[in-house]
Amino acid sequence: MRIIKNREIVEDAWVHLSDEEIPANGRVTVPFGRWLVEREALLARDGEIGVRLDCEAPDELQRLIPDLPRIQMILLEPSRFTDGRVFSLARLLRERHRYGGEIRVGGDFLPDQIYYLARVGVDAFEYRGAEPLEEVLRAFETFSVRYQSAADGPGLIQQRR
Repeated sequence: MRIIKNREIVEDAWVHLSDEEIPANGRVTVPFGRWLVEREALLARDGEIGVRLDCEAPDELQRLIPDLPRIQMILLEPSRFTDGRVFSLARLLRERHRYGGEIRVGGDFLPDQIYYLARVGVDAFEYRGAEPLEEVLRAFETFSVRYQSAADGPGLIQQRR
C-alpha cells in the first residue's frame, strides 16, 4: 500500500495486525487493547512496534504515555472526518509528551485536512479516499504563509518582519 510520509508518496513498510494474527518480525502495529495485554511479548520480538489508537477513546493516550519511548509509531484512527480529536491527540503527542516517533493518521479524513494535521505533528497519512494520492499530496501546497507557530515550526510571518 502507498502512503504519504514526510510529504512524499512511499510504499508502506508497516503491517497492521488484528487481535488474532501472530506478530511476525518487522514493523507491525496492533490495536491498543492488544498492546495492553501483550506488551512484553510484542516488545520481545525482533522489529519495530506501533500502536493504533481510536480517536473516540482519548483515555487510551493517557494509558499509553509511560510506554511512548518503547513505541516507534502511533496510528491515530478517526472514525469520521468531523472528529477533531485527531488534531488534539497528535498535538499532545508531539508537544506535551515530546513523542519523537512517527505519528500517522489513517481512516476517515479529508485531503483538505492533511496540511493542518501536518502542522500539529502528523508525518504520515494512510489516505483511503477516492482521490489519487498525487492529488492529495498537493494539499500541502494550499498555503504558502503561516501565521502561528505549531509542531511543524514557527510561524513564517514573524520571520519575515
